Amino acid sequence: MNFHIISIFPDSFKSYLSESIILRAVKKGLIRVNILNPRDFSEDKHRKVDDTPYGGGPGMVMKAEPILKAVSKIKKSKSLIFILSPRGEQMTNKLAQKIAKEGKDIILISGRYEGIDHRVKKILKAKEISIGPYILTGGELPAMVFIDAVTRQIKGVLGKEASLEEKRIASGEVYTRPEVFKWKGKRHNVPKVLISGHHAKIEEWRKKRSR
Repeated sequence: MNFHIISIFPDSFKSYLSESIILRAVKKGLIRVNILNPRDFSEDKHRKVDDTPYGGGPGMVMKAEPILKAVSKIKKSKSLIFILSPRGEQMTNKLAQKIAKEGKDIILISGRYEGIDHRVKKILKAKEISIGPYILTGGELPAMVFIDAVTRQIKGVLGKEASLEEKRIASGEVYTRPEVFKWKGKRHNVPKVLISGHHAKIEEWRKKRSR
């Protein structure tokens, strides 16, 4: 799967893309990530990509032309185009599964300032996606969340199929060694059922704590 990110801060992705599961997915050839900076497509001598909003108001708005030129360079006939926006449909595991199944080439547009000229959405027929009901300073973090949520749904990315939390009973309580942990003179024990070896009882215990 190809991920193309449109962002004026491409360096913000470097650390994230060079660690852990995402890096392994890249090395396995399961995903590819390409980042384009709209400033490289600006006609302005200062590489300006924003301007004041029509109708007045605070802040600046990202201009349509640099973004559209960047997208035009990489867009394919079956590319799925998303704008990261707090107004969009909220990202869920179900949506991530759907995108992982249907998408082969994904373009993510990371907004900044007061948003993106609405004509970008209309021209590209892009879908707005949100990672939650709150406002961030830009679309870079949501783009990373999007890539993570979708990538982990791609077959072969995770070591074991059971690693997908949504395919197992996810308990709100998890424990690891040591069995007895002492902290400031007090003993904290692992629940006995988890060390009983009785799998049916363990699953029942987890079910109760996942509600």
